[in-house]
Amino acid sequence: MKVLRRFVYPYIVWAAVMILVPMLMILIYAFTKEGNSVRNFMFSLDSFKRFFSDPVFGEVLKRSLVIAVLTTFFCILFGYPAAYAMARSRFKIQLVLLTTIPTWINMLVRTYAWRGMLDNKGLLNTFFGLFGVGPFKMLETTFAVVLGMVYNFIPFMILQIYNSLEKIDKSYLEAAADLGANRVQVFLKVTLPLSLPGVISGITLVFLPAVSSFFIPKLLGGGKYVLIGNVIENQFLTAGDWSFGSAISLIMAAVIIISMYITRYIDKKTDPEGGAAL
Repeated sequence: MKVLRRFVYPYIVWAAVMILVPMLMILIYAFTKEGNSVRNFMFSLDSFKRFFSDPVFGEVLKRSLVIAVLTTFFCILFGYPAAYAMARSRFKIQLVLLTTIPTWINMLVRTYAWRGMLDNKGLLNTFFGLFGVGPFKMLETTFAVVLGMVYNFIPFMILQIYNSLEKIDKSYLEAAADLGANRVQVFLKVTLPLSLPGVISGITLVFLPAVSSFFIPKLLGGGKYVLIGNVIENQFLTAGDWSFGSAISLIMAAVIIISMYITRYIDKKTDPEGGAAL
């Protein structure tokens, strides 16, 4: 075992260089500002004051949260039936494979594909045109942004719910049926409560990347739907204001930590067997 522990050291070094050092730099830049020509850094909260005093940034943060909530809602709405069908199918492995195959393709490439389909001369408008409908302006709308996020993140929701459904002891379902419960009652009283841990895990995996996404709204929103991730990208790459960009990153980190705490609190309401606490 001592010999095997040595293989952990390269990972520790990699984590320190690729994760800890950048996070430390963000922390330093967020609470400092550039000084004189020799780059002396001085402690300052100006970046945080700028964010909370300007209503524009508050509106962007609000829009980001709304888009993330909508994305999570639709991922649950469409992901749960898909996961339920997969769990009851005889071709589970094949369906899981079909769900994961799109994730093998780079997310940027998949988003570009949706950009082409949502364009005025794209595939969807061409389809509607066959029925004498359209063209619709689907690109650069809230619909386009939410659609792109749901498409990219829904596999994470489906797989989490599917794993939770697969762990349900079938004897619970049989016992409920023996006690006179119909299919709807069995689902509402047994299956749904026992699958909640998967739903909660799916919410975490969808909401967190959705609230900080920047290239999906940039490609599908056409610059009209600037989210908090776009603001951070702009501060680092365009404006060159690393202090303000780092401050916004820390604010978003706080939002994400609060979100994780809420989901963890809800998860604690479930019993060790994976069912909802009574």
